[in-house]
Amino acid sequence: MDNLDSSALEELLAAVGEHLEAAGEAVSIVVVGGGALAVMGWIDRTTDDVDVIALAREQEGRRVLIPPEPLPEPLLDAVERVARDYGLRSDWLNTAVGLQWLTGLPHRFTEDVEWRRFGSLNVGFAGRASIIALKLFATVDQGSESVHFQDLVGLEPTDVELDDAAAWVSRQDRTEHFARFVEEEVANVRDALGRDRPPR
Repeated sequence: MDNLDSSALEELLAAVGEHLEAAGEAVSIVVVGGGALAVMGWIDRTTDDVDVIALAREQEGRRVLIPPEPLPEPLLDAVERVARDYGLRSDWLNTAVGLQWLTGLPHRFTEDVEWRRFGSLNVGFAGRASIIALKLFATVDQGSESVHFQDLVGLEPTDVELDDAAAWVSRQDRTEHFARFVEEEVANVRDALGRDRPPR
């Protein structure tokens, strides 16, 4: 089962939630990447995995995000069972993107999350501003031929959204050449969207 669209992703997450419920467990995760784009309906695309950037726990009546490693054993067991049931690879739900915690999440990431319930699995999907920032960061790393650049163009960010994202991405690496790479990729996005580049 490859090329997961929004319907397939929701079915898989619901299956994980059912297994958690049967085990008497409940887990909250936050998803970014292609899975978030598809389920939120911002881009009509498919993906081959679900990128988990955070776990969430209740603290004094509000959700607090924490790094996703290690994922709770009940969740790992449910994900493994769903992988077997649907013929998926074992890492169809993974935490590789969790490394972003080393340099920090986008501004107001927590407040930007939209939550949905799949049985005993609560899934927060990163908001538009956060996705734009993360996609720009990935584009700077992988270039304008990457799927991240395509996603960024597909989101059609406004100039203000691009500028806000660029400000955050630039803080991920303080070297002069990195700031130049960020400027170049922002300009490439504007070109792809048919917009004029602002005067230097």
